[in-house]
Amino acid sequence: MRIVLAFFLFFTVTGCYEVERNCNNFRTGTFEFEAIVGTELLTTTFVRKDSIEIDYFRGKADTSSIRWINDCEYIVKKLNPRNLSEEKAIHMKILTTKGNTYTFEYNVVGETKKQKGTVNKTD
Repeated sequence: MRIVLAFFLFFTVTGCYEVERNCNNFRTGTFEFEAIVGTELLTTTFVRKDSIEIDYFRGKADTSSIRWINDCEYIVKKLNPRNLSEEKAIHMKILTTKGNTYTFEYNVVGETKKQKGTVNKTD
């Protein structure tokens, strides 16, 4: 009886928890992404206008196209790549949203290694 009660309580508590994913709130706007590279904290600011994204990093601007797969996933591809590495498209997936922040995972299209990050919407 205790085991049945324990399972009932476990599934009642975990079954009510739903991850927030208001991805449409992040299709457009100005955003910031911080990453630690070596020992340095670097910030990238980007402006997304549905199908175009302009990244500002270390005083330089770079434009990418965006193709939305669904409300929470899209493909980013640089319009003017400077090398072979920049020619590769990136698959982005918004995992969770909360207020003006979203957590995402990304990978180079065709590769399995994924990384995660968090973005803040500033406008």
